[in-house]
Amino acid sequence: MRKVIYSIMTTLDGFIARPGGELDWAIIDEELHRFINDRESEFDIFLYGRRTYEMMAGFWPTADSDPSQPDYIQEYARIWKSKSIVVFSRNLEQVEGGARLVKENISEEIMKLKAQPGKDMAVGGAEIAATFMRMGLIDEYELYIHPTILGKGKPLFPAMDDSIRLRLVESRTFGSGVVLLRYQLEGKG
Repeated sequence: MRKVIYSIMTTLDGFIARPGGELDWAIIDEELHRFINDRESEFDIFLYGRRTYEMMAGFWPTADSDPSQPDYIQEYARIWKSKSIVVFSRNLEQVEGGARLVKENISEEIMKLKAQPGKDMAVGGAEIAATFMRMGLIDEYELYIHPTILGKGKPLFPAMDDSIRLRLVESRTFGSGVVLLRYQLEGKG
């Protein structure tokens, strides 16, 4: 059965953006980008909320044809364009470029996708990930922890009523000081 993997960059103190949404603290150098390119090649569906979809769709569809972009950025654009994209939003009326819009029945939709043959799926966007977390739909967490303390901002995880038990399955340190910690739900393989 396919897994849903929540992959996100965070600061050491657990924020994913500054209070105004800025991501200027993130260290995404060539080494990290190439690693992410390889990792995201292992997925065949990206699951987005509205904001993440709009951000990604605003840049990646043409980045591979921009000669001013480094080759690893162009490579990621090709990877991104090769994936199926499912957007969960009650506010959007339509999505572009072959993406598919889902307005309701999130849990039912994810369970159908999990049951289909194929590679794992990556959820992108903190708000949709929080919804998935509350519904028990996330199987793995990939945290890219950046050596930055913001002090305030948008938190990595929402307040929740129940705890989630995890086990560490991978860690890696990049030259920039970014650390990947990958966790699976306790009892899942």
